[in-house]
Amino acid sequence: MAAAIYTLCALTSLACAALLLRGYARSRSGLLLWSGLCFAGLTLNNLVLVLDKVVFVSEDLSIWRTSIALAAMAVLLYGLIWDAE
Repeated sequence: MAAAIYTLCALTSLACAALLLRGYARSRSGLLLWSGLCFAGLTLNNLVLVLDKVVFVSEDLSIWRTSIALAAMAVLLYGLIWDAE
């Protein structure tokens, strides 16, 4: 059951990233780009979560997951600051 929930979270993040990046391709709004890149990173984070909890049960990938999530949020924060100027 947990694997299904983790997979659905990854698919939801992927759908959000795809929609945001498609919106960016149409309107060229910078905030859509940074948000889409953030959700792409969060998709990768969720995929590593699936690997951590389902595939590599004996390994601890929490450092990788946290690093990916931090990088994704840093991209969004950079975009928010850069787009505000």
